[in-house]
Amino acid sequence: MSLDGIVTRALVHELQACVKARIHKIYQPTENELIMHIRGQGVNGKLLLSAHPSMPRIHWTEQTWANPQEPPMFCMLLRKYCEGGVIEAVRQVGLERIVEMDVRHRDELGDSSLKRIVLEIMGRHSNLILLDPTTGIIHDGIRHVTPAISSHRVVLPGSAYVSPPSQDKVNPLEQSKVDFNTVMANIPPSHDGDFMNAVSSALLNAFTGLSPLITREIAFRAVNRQKDPWAVFEDTMNQVSRHEYEPNLVLLEDGKALFSALALTHAQGEPQTFASMHECLEAFYRDKASRDLVRQRTTDLNRFLLNEIAKNEKKLIKLQDTLKEAEGADLVRRMGELLTAHLHAFKRGDKFVEVTDYYEEEQPIRSIPLDPLLTPNENAQRYFRKYNKQKNSRAVVTEQMDSTKTELAYLASVLQGLESATPNDIGEIREELIEQGYIRERGVKRGMRKKKKDAPSILCYTSSEGIPIYVGKNNTQNDYVTNRLAMSSDTWLHTKDIPGSHVLIRSAEYGEATLHEAAVLAAYYSKARASSSVPVDYTRIRNVRKPNGAKPGFVIYDGQKTLFVTPDETLVQQMPSTVK
Repeated sequence: MSLDGIVTRALVHELQACVKARIHKIYQPTENELIMHIRGQGVNGKLLLSAHPSMPRIHWTEQTWANPQEPPMFCMLLRKYCEGGVIEAVRQVGLERIVEMDVRHRDELGDSSLKRIVLEIMGRHSNLILLDPTTGIIHDGIRHVTPAISSHRVVLPGSAYVSPPSQDKVNPLEQSKVDFNTVMANIPPSHDGDFMNAVSSALLNAFTGLSPLITREIAFRAVNRQKDPWAVFEDTMNQVSRHEYEPNLVLLEDGKALFSALALTHAQGEPQTFASMHECLEAFYRDKASRDLVRQRTTDLNRFLLNEIAKNEKKLIKLQDTLKEAEGADLVRRMGELLTAHLHAFKRGDKFVEVTDYYEEEQPIRSIPLDPLLTPNENAQRYFRKYNKQKNSRAVVTEQMDSTKTELAYLASVLQGLESATPNDIGEIREELIEQGYIRERGVKRGMRKKKKDAPSILCYTSSEGIPIYVGKNNTQNDYVTNRLAMSSDTWLHTKDIPGSHVLIRSAEYGEATLHEAAVLAAYYSKARASSSVPVDYTRIRNVRKPNGAKPGFVIYDGQKTLFVTPDETLVQQMPSTVK
C-alpha cells in the first residue's frame, strides 16, 4: 500500500503541532473510523483515525461525517477516558505503521490519568486500541482479536497489549554502507529492468517501513541516474531523517492514483504536489472513502435493483414475443371467415380443408388446419374466438409493455442515484423505495415511522458567472429541485434519454459559460459520466411537467434545445459548491 512507514513518519511529524492541544469532541461515524475534534496550540481541526480494512490511515480531514444517534461502545469508552484530555505526545514506533498518542485526562473526581491510543495501520489487520500505558492493559479495541483469530496476540478488554508480530526487518534510517552492501551482495548483475526489480525486491525484504513503491523509486533513481544504489539509498534516507518530505499524488493513465512522501519520478502519470502529507491523504481518500462507505451501505439496495431490472427485462422480452404472436390476429380472422364461406367443403373428422382465398387477388388455394373433433361451424367459431383473444391481448400487452418500460426507466434512475450518492443521500433513496412499495422498512413498527423531512439537502454549485446551479442526485432531490425549488423563469437541464440528475440554473438571465457548466454537471451526474459528447436537453422550467400519478423523478417536457458536452471531473471539482 502507498501508506508506508515513511508516509506515517511524515504524518506524525506534522501532528507534533497538536501536542498540548485538547481533544474537544470524539465521534465514531462508522464501525472502523474515529473522528477527534482537536483545539488549542493554534490547532482547530478534525483528526481522522481509521482502522478500515482497505483504507487504514490517520490525517486531518475537512469532510462532513454523519454522527450516529447512538454512539458505539468503543466511542463511549474513548469519550470517558480521552474527551477533554490534553495530547501529551504523538509518536511513531520505529519506522512501522504504528502511531501512538498519549492523552492526559482528569476524571469526574479530578484525578489525573494517562491513556494511550494506538493506531495500527496493517491493512485488513488494522486496529485502533485504547490502553493504559502504565500497566499495558487494553481497555478496548475498535476490532476484537480472539485466540481463534490470532495465536500471536489477543485484543480484548483486560488483556495485555502485545505489539503486532515483527517481520525481522531492520530500520533503514539506522543502516550503514556495510549493512546495505550486505543486502545487495546477493543481487546478480543484469540488464537495467531485471536489476531494478532485483534491487527493489532486496530492499523490500530487508528494511522495514519501505513499500514496493519506494523501493522501486530508489532502484529507478539508481539506474536512471547511473548512480551507486547506496548513494541513492543514503540520500533518500537522509531526506527522510531531516523530515524534508515532498507530498505528492500521481494520477496514472489507467485512472488509478498513487501517493507518497517522496517524489515519484518513476511513476508515469500526472503529479500533484501538496503543502502537507495530511492534505495529500485527504485529497486521495476524499472520494474513495465516500464511495466505499456508500458501497457498503447500499449492497442490499444495489442487488435488489439489479434483480428487479433483470426480471423486468425478461418480462419485456416475453411481452414482445406475445405481441408478435398477436400481430397475426387478422390472418386468424380471415381463416375463420374462409371456413364460414366453405362449410360445405368439409365435415367433422377432417384434419384440414383446402379453400379458395377470396381475399387475395390471385385467389390461391389455402390449406387450413381443423380440429377433427369439432363440426365445421365449431371449427370456424374456434378461429373467431382465437382472433378475439389475440386482438384483445394486443391492447393489453402494449399497455403492459409501456408499463414495464416505465418501470425499467424508474429502476435505472434509482440505480443511477446510488452510483452518485454520498453517505447522506442513502437514507433518501431507501425511503423512496419504501414509499413506492419495493422494500419494507426493517425494525420499525407500524405507525412508528419517523416524520419525513420537508426538504432534502440539495447540492448547489456556483458558475463562473456567479449564478447558482442546483443538482438533484436522486429522485427525491430531483422532485424537490424541479417541482418546489424552481421558478418559472429558471432553466432546467437533463441528459437526453439517459438516467441522470435534474439540474436547475436559478436565474432568468445567464451567459453561455453558465449554460455550458450546467450541462457538464447534468452529464457528470448521469449514467453517461464516462462517455463523451453527451446530449443534454435544456428548457425553461415552465415547459416541464410531472404527470399525475407518475413515479418520483419522472417528468415530461417540451420546447427543449440540446447541447452536446463531455463530462469534465476537473471542472466539476473546481466549481464552488455547498449543500443547502
